[in-house]
Amino acid sequence: MKKLILSIALVGFGSLAMAQQNHTPEQREAKRAEMQQKMQQKQKDHLDKMQKDLNLSKDQVAKVQALQDRKRAERKAEFDRNKDVRMAKMKEMKDKRVQMDNEMKSILNPEQYKKWEADRNAKMEQRKMAMKDRKHKGDRPHHKPMRTAVEPTK
Repeated sequence: MKKLILSIALVGFGSLAMAQQNHTPEQREAKRAEMQQKMQQKQKDHLDKMQKDLNLSKDQVAKVQALQDRKRAERKAEFDRNKDVRMAKMKEMKDKRVQMDNEMKSILNPEQYKKWEADRNAKMEQRKMAMKDRKHKGDRPHHKPMRTAVEPTK
């Protein structure tokens, strides 16, 4: 019994330690601006690499940039159009989770429910960390480099 209470307490304190800090609006805005600047730099680097690898003329570079800008605007518009659908799905998922919690409370005794909830929160934290790790692994290119010369076929 003591081990169970101790393990629940450790999981609780661990999840509190791992919780994200609340940032002020100024900090969020600064982070957003920093991310936007990084994204613009990546886009510029990509265009420069294309220009070098494909030996593009200035006119071609301008056309490629215009195409990329247009496609980016289309993706943003599509994202904004689907915002209501995403919000509705999030609300539906939250409602289902609340319903599941209520049903589990009615099935389990208070001690079992606390343990179940602690286990669920620990698993959720593991998934968050795994997603964060995958996100950082995504910084590396996940495609093969472009070939600059035509390779002979056999």
